Amino acid sequence: MFIEQLGEVGNPSSVHRFGQGVRRALEEARESLAKSIDCNRNEIIFTAGGTESDNLAIKGLFWQRNSEDSRRTVIISAATEHHAVIDPIEWLAKAQGAEMVWAPVDARGVVDLQWLSEFVAERGEEVALISLMWANNETGVITDIAKVVEIAKSKDIPVHSDAVAAVGHISISFAKSGLTALTFTAHKVGGPVGVGALVVARSAKLTPSMHGGNQERGMRSGTMNAAGAAAFARATEVAIADLESHAEISARLSNRVIEGVLAVAPEARFSRGDALGLPDNVHFTFPGCSGDSLLFLLDVAGVSVSTGSACTAGVSSASHVLLAMGRSEKEATGCLRVSLGYTNTDACIDEFLAALPNAYEGAKKAGLPSK
Repeated sequence: MFIEQLGEVGNPSSVHRFGQGVRRALEEARESLAKSIDCNRNEIIFTAGGTESDNLAIKGLFWQRNSEDSRRTVIISAATEHHAVIDPIEWLAKAQGAEMVWAPVDARGVVDLQWLSEFVAERGEEVALISLMWANNETGVITDIAKVVEIAKSKDIPVHSDAVAAVGHISISFAKSGLTALTFTAHKVGGPVGVGALVVARSAKLTPSMHGGNQERGMRSGTMNAAGAAAFARATEVAIADLESHAEISARLSNRVIEGVLAVAPEARFSRGDALGLPDNVHFTFPGCSGDSLLFLLDVAGVSVSTGSACTAGVSSASHVLLAMGRSEKEATGCLRVSLGYTNTDACIDEFLAALPNAYEGAKKAGLPSK
């Protein structure tokens, strides 16, 4: 579908037949995505990916609410969020007069919703928006979004959720969530890099951060990527088609990874503990070694894993997520994430567990990076 669409010419905003042919494909993709995550087709705003969607939601909602009520300057989020959420909030605080408030999380990475409820009760009239991710991209821990929305509703606070790590991995319904805005992206469901979407409730308004052609309900100017949208929609369809059976398989394989890791390294720590998490995400900290060293040695053995977000890969530093969860600098440096996909089998787990002992011993010998 993606390759076929690349052969089409025409701007989807043009009125001639070539443009309208491309427009048709774009709107079919919008319809498909809306069905996949249970929202109205008009609520899908196409973007260039998760980072743009997060920026558009956070800045746009803040500017809109603050313009309506100058008292609303507070943005509530958590220090365990992706940098695509943290960085725009910090920019708004530095350049636009916003007040950042980070909701505390426990040692498992679970947001303290009792604290959130109390804060909203006390200062809710000052809050412009709340932005909390549906599932953490590093540890896989899941946030009770329905509860967050319930708390926010009492003070008419819009809620945005970065669901990039969640869509295609657990069941998502935008309509039932009560969210004002939701971010998801193609490459996390097996689609192409460079295309994503922001779902914005029909009842909501946000101030655009880009101006030009006034496309996408006037919220995101720029010629839409019809080929990318078509591939995004198809990948999402495939990802959710067998979600339940895939979750069962992934959970079983994840349990094998957890048991196998602890057999090799009893001192390792499963990061989210007993908290509810994604079925296909396993995140550990390994004491006395660098996650980067462990990743490299496993990669040499033919096993591809990660230490966290690919957006910060290659930067030798402690995980900001783990630091926010109360881990020490040393602990937060020795982390490893194993993500399971549709093609992973028991044989893949066997290969990983066979390579892990030598990789772990080598990483421990290499030690932690010096400051």
